[in-house]
Amino acid sequence: MHLEYQKTKEWLMYRHRESGHEPPHLHNALEVVYVTKGTLEAGVGAELYHMETGDLAFIFPDMIHHYQVFSKGKNLACYIQIPTFLCGAFLEKLQQYCPQAPVIGREEVGEEVLGALRELSVVEKEDFMLTQAYVQIILAKCLPEMNLILKESGENDDLIYQTAAYIAANFREGLSLTSVASELGVSKYVLSRIFSGTFRCNFNRYLNDARLNYACARLENTNRSITEICMDSGFESQRTFNRVFREKYRMTPREYREKH
Repeated sequence: MHLEYQKTKEWLMYRHRESGHEPPHLHNALEVVYVTKGTLEAGVGAELYHMETGDLAFIFPDMIHHYQVFSKGKNLACYIQIPTFLCGAFLEKLQQYCPQAPVIGREEVGEEVLGALRELSVVEKEDFMLTQAYVQIILAKCLPEMNLILKESGENDDLIYQTAAYIAANFREGLSLTSVASELGVSKYVLSRIFSGTFRCNFNRYLNDARLNYACARLENTNRSITEICMDSGFESQRTFNRVFREKYRMTPREYREKH
């Protein structure tokens, strides 16, 4: 299977477009799909889920997925990619768990959720607080409607999926390329090729991005000290934390907390 790891935008991306075939891919954003006309087949992992008009699907970060359309006529859907830093207090759940079935039927999609989806299509770009508020309304209303399971417990023998799921569940530990390769039962050279060929970055960059996403959620939603957040996120020292944080966000953790 040819699998593409897509680099997602730095901000929320909202597209209302005609649905069509999209090959298997994964990315580090939450993707929400709302069918507005016709039907859509959402493939997540090894399963294919049929969606009708009004149905809502949630593709958690680092989940392999694809789309197909079998029905004739016009088939439309809203495709919303949400960076994980907008998910606030829900981030840890999104990183470690996935829905056993990702589709919520239109009967269970309440008006409050539909209103938040509409607002996301028109909210001013980079209005952080308002955008995050709408995202968290959607998650607060919809996550209880889904049965969540640990990503690692899903039966999937695809090495790319296993790699993403293992790091999502264990990034707060002292991981290395060698230790992860050992856990997955492959050589570190095979794993290194996955990061360079599929994820388009090296192991340390991928691991640090997972840790930074977690740290940002803690900076935004808790009063814990920056030192505590640094160590809880899996960084070995505050010096390393500050360095990689500045490289990605062009500001210090303290400046980030004050801004958000």
